[in-house]
Amino acid sequence: MAEQRKAIAYLRVSTDRQGRSGLGLEAQREAVARYAAAAGMEIAGEYLEVETGKGSNALAKRPQLLAALNEAKRTKAKLVLAKLDRLARNVHFISGLMETGVDFAVADMPNADRFQLHLFAALAEKEGEVISQRTKAALAAAKARGTVLGRNGAALAAANKAAAAERLAPLSDRLRAMKESGMSVRRMIAALNDEGVPSPAGGKWHPANLHRALGRLAA
Repeated sequence: MAEQRKAIAYLRVSTDRQGRSGLGLEAQREAVARYAAAAGMEIAGEYLEVETGKGSNALAKRPQLLAALNEAKRTKAKLVLAKLDRLARNVHFISGLMETGVDFAVADMPNADRFQLHLFAALAEKEGEVISQRTKAALAAAKARGTVLGRNGAALAAANKAAAAERLAPLSDRLRAMKESGMSVRRMIAALNDEGVPSPAGGKWHPANLHRALGRLAA
């Protein structure tokens, strides 16, 4: 009987507060466990990273990820994470990870190959740039109106995030129903775009923003 292949779980939260509270961790653990069970793999280890996100595009800034990579390489295991953005919304970072030679998979994109993961990372990076540009434009407009910035800048960013969640709310039942019916991401995207349903950012749906929307609903 062939030996059961092993998986190394990598979980990440972006703030100390989230790390202490466990916010998002259980959902990540469950996603990795489902992937491993479906693939007939045994979870041989778990590595948890708690970071602020500053300077997070360098592997050296993530000791737990480096440890997980080393363990996966040593034991010939597969590195498994719940979502692509638990690594980074950055093409260069994803490319660097691929160059380590460690086999890895994303639990909520189980059929995605390396080319597709690279593409999704590029889309997520681009969307992040668009959001950043909109936030800067909103801050400039507020400053032009005489609004005192500083702490208000953080408040505006939080308001933008809340606005995105508010735009997602009317779609929440629809997205959950589509996912629970077993529709693939590709079919969901096609259906939403064919019907002219805008994404929370106001544009077309694509894999990166759909995965993000589903992640918000699951949080």
